[in-house]
Amino acid sequence: MNYQAIWQAALGELELTLSKANFTTWFKNTFISSFENGKVVVSVPNTFTKSWLEKKYHDAIVKALRTATNQGVREVTYRVEAKNTTVLPLEHLLPETPFPLEEAAAPTEQETTSASTNDLGLNPRYLFESFVVGKSNELAHAASQAVAAKPGTVYNPLFIYGGVGMGKTHLLQAIGHHIHKNSPNTKLRYVTCERFTNEFIQHVRSGRGAEFKQLYRTIDVLIMDDVQFLTGKEGTQEEFFHTFNALHQNNKQIILASDRSPKDIQGLESRLLSRFEWGMIADVTKPDFETRVAILQSKTREKNYALNTELLHMVAGAIQSNVRELEGALNKIVAYHQFKNLLPSAATIQPLLQTFAPAFTKRSISPKLLIETVIAYYEISLDDMLGKSRERRYALPRQIAMFLLREETKCSFPSIGDHLGSRDHTTAMHACQKITDMLKDDEQIKRDLSVIREKLYSSAAAH
Repeated sequence: MNYQAIWQAALGELELTLSKANFTTWFKNTFISSFENGKVVVSVPNTFTKSWLEKKYHDAIVKALRTATNQGVREVTYRVEAKNTTVLPLEHLLPETPFPLEEAAAPTEQETTSASTNDLGLNPRYLFESFVVGKSNELAHAASQAVAAKPGTVYNPLFIYGGVGMGKTHLLQAIGHHIHKNSPNTKLRYVTCERFTNEFIQHVRSGRGAEFKQLYRTIDVLIMDDVQFLTGKEGTQEEFFHTFNALHQNNKQIILASDRSPKDIQGLESRLLSRFEWGMIADVTKPDFETRVAILQSKTREKNYALNTELLHMVAGAIQSNVRELEGALNKIVAYHQFKNLLPSAATIQPLLQTFAPAFTKRSISPKLLIETVIAYYEISLDDMLGKSRERRYALPRQIAMFLLREETKCSFPSIGDHLGSRDHTTAMHACQKITDMLKDDEQIKRDLSVIREKLYSSAAAH
């Protein structure tokens, strides 16, 4: 049994439901070491990762393994174990296809230095060279290259935002790689907001607050992903505010990423918001068809796996939402055909693509799930959603929910009103028309709806 192919397919499923930063942080250097009689042993690099997977991602891992194998996975356990050096890490896995593109290349300079960059929290795959530029991301890409060339002198901070799976993390880490390669002595740190928060809490609890300040306020480049999760964390916001000031005043580079623009991060302190807007704010949006094809071509070269133009166009046409889902679909196609020892064709790929189509997941979308997704995105409570307040921070999410209930679940207007606090059907009609009008020229509303739909489809698929 090819454990690597199974785990690669499972990772493809998991990657669709997690942020890129969390996926990279918690699943790097993991692998299947045993799979017998429905019992799977997943090996992890350290006890911290083992505990985190057991507590937070266990159910998702079991589901992903069952999907990837079409077999009865009865039990999954985790074991701390270093990977045998004779086995390629998953991020460099080259499928043993019957039609390789070329002989395996010698290790690149980036690969030979990956140990040192891994220490910085960087994934060796995320380089400028492997980033596909299109109309949807050219400004963010250009700004990232400018910052990488002259950190601390232009666009400080650099704030990149966009929907799930659009390539924000790739750009952040590419900046880190470029700086480290050209200035190895630069003190650089890539961290997710979640990790920053956890480290802060651990240091404070153990009485090592000064050590934490020394760690973050003396570096040259701070790269933080998923900063929207600062919301509601008053202590972390306070610490990050002072960290930001200390670095900025000393001309140290700060690079941030979020799934929404700074002004749309609910619950963010105004003093932090003003600082996030000091430098360059660049967004990344959905890639167009040509860019999606180019991304697939790049990924197939990375994997040393051949798909002809017709099949590439088929995948690019079916997966339109984001880069992560596009890569997830390709991972599933590669793993499936390798596992079954089949040549890819339209007939074998089409059923796999159906699992990624929004129409497939819409069957599982309930009004309750939709309302919960909107509440989570705008970070308000159910009482706020159902209440009578007309403040924009509550009224807009309520109108978005009404619009989506109509679009995604085909609820009648009276039914929409009932789901949202027993409102009159004319209120639902007005909300749907208002959002329809806003979509004509409000780019932020377009992005919000795109991200909410992606989260909704992912949640529906997981149920």
